[in-house]
Amino acid sequence: MSSIKVPDHLPSPAEDCEQLRKAFQGWGTNEDLIISILAHRNAAQRSLIRNNYAETYGEDLLKELEKELSSDFERIVLLWTLEPADRDAFMVNEATKRLTSNNLVLVEVACTRKSIELFKVRQAYQVRFKRSLEEDVAYHTSGDIRKLLVPLITSLRYEGDEVSKTLAKSEAKILHEKIADKEFNHDEVIRILTTRSKAQLLATLNHYNNDYGNAINKCYQTAELRATMSNECACFQDLKDDPNDEYLKLLRTTIKSLTFPERHFAKILRLAINKLGTDEWALARVVASRAEIDMERIKEEYYRRNSVPLDRAIAKDTSGDYGKMLLELIGHGDA
Repeated sequence: MSSIKVPDHLPSPAEDCEQLRKAFQGWGTNEDLIISILAHRNAAQRSLIRNNYAETYGEDLLKELEKELSSDFERIVLLWTLEPADRDAFMVNEATKRLTSNNLVLVEVACTRKSIELFKVRQAYQVRFKRSLEEDVAYHTSGDIRKLLVPLITSLRYEGDEVSKTLAKSEAKILHEKIADKEFNHDEVIRILTTRSKAQLLATLNHYNNDYGNAINKCYQTAELRATMSNECACFQDLKDDPNDEYLKLLRTTIKSLTFPERHFAKILRLAINKLGTDEWALARVVASRAEIDMERIKEEYYRRNSVPLDRAIAKDTSGDYGKMLLELIGHGDA
């Protein structure tokens, strides 16, 4: 459910490159022209533009953009223009650095990308940083967090819809026993969360809810049920032994990201916009990475939980070219 509005009459990559070249020349950069082109091209089209620009002008479009733009606007344009796997590799690398460490980003990338996409991220990471992704994640984490993150980030899950009800029931029992005993870091808990397909895990969590009362996460099998569900009054109760424990927070994020990514991203956006001083990095990260995936569902979830349209919230909290780019990418209304 992409929010990107591609024009009915699409210029050729050569024409787009010519216009971008013009935007860079003269006394000042034409930011509006850059937005009008890049914000309305999908990933394949942006890749063609980058290749054509390099062939025509002998320069990397990304380096040109980096030279011409600045601040938050530069960040969102560069993130958006990167190939999806390169973007994820860059974000994961930022998340492993000491000053920008963010384990939630690692969980997010590991759990909301398809297996083939995650495999491409690991390939892109090796090409860009000359190290393996799992090597850096392992080096920059420790203890239970490392025990969870390394298998998550290297997971190649089955993507089909086949589900074993018997397995779901037995693994729901395992999860319940270990969590009831506060063995949150047990090998079996981590095995189930890091290896099972999303469909199988959803079935397991539904059994957990039905058989043991409290939901690890309220899960719904169909879009119709998800659209009409109430707020999560019992959600994550069994994993809230210590709300401030980072490992438990990562476990809850893992489950939410695997079973209901729209809810995860809507929450990240709400926190980014509502905190004292907007979290521009989180805002740019979510918009750039989800605009072509599930932004329409995220917008629906954001409105359901906050009673304010996402475009209006972004328009109120951002300004200038940065705000314009974000609004174009989410497919804004009349914000």
